[in-house]
Amino acid sequence: MLTIDEMLNLNWKKVNGLIPVIVQNFFSNEILMHGYMNKQAILKTFDSKHLTFFSRTKNRLWTKGEKSKNYLKVIDLVEDCDRDSLLALVKPIGKTCHLQKKSCFLIKNESVSFILELEKILENNRKKNSNNSYTYSLYKKGLNRISQKVGEEAVELVIASICKNKKDIINESSDLFYHLLVLLHNHNLKFLDVVSVLKKRNTS
Repeated sequence: MLTIDEMLNLNWKKVNGLIPVIVQNFFSNEILMHGYMNKQAILKTFDSKHLTFFSRTKNRLWTKGEKSKNYLKVIDLVEDCDRDSLLALVKPIGKTCHLQKKSCFLIKNESVSFILELEKILENNRKKNSNNSYTYSLYKKGLNRISQKVGEEAVELVIASICKNKKDIINESSDLFYHLLVLLHNHNLKFLDVVSVLKKRNTS
């Protein structure tokens, strides 16, 4: 993260004292919102670790979530090459948009953010005692059955691949990925733990 001195030495003159900020979910890369910061907003952000803007409509500092408690916990602040705008990488607490949506940009996201949502669904079903929930029944049967299902789905994917059936390859891959997520969560691990290792391997 940039230091306070680096932040205060951005190209403030070019932006008339208000620097534009693009807010991005650090984990899913989803763009969440856009706002403006002045020097005081940056100082408060550093102090509270919650993203604070200068509200042009309220004409004052405004910490996102100060009323809703849907804060944006700052993980990193990055300047652009011209030093006249910022990228805020955050961990959102709750919904970002006032319309109770994840993002203020109403764009359907088919990327890793869906996986994060799927993990939340799995966690909810894990705790939900329902005879109609396959996920709950799978967790209830325990580690051995969960591990067995991963093995079974992997074998079915291998068979589909050997048969060169693309439709079955997609379906079996989906089944395998679902059961893999269940296995990870059963060990209190997440998909991003796997992504982190893949990133490290890619740079080594």
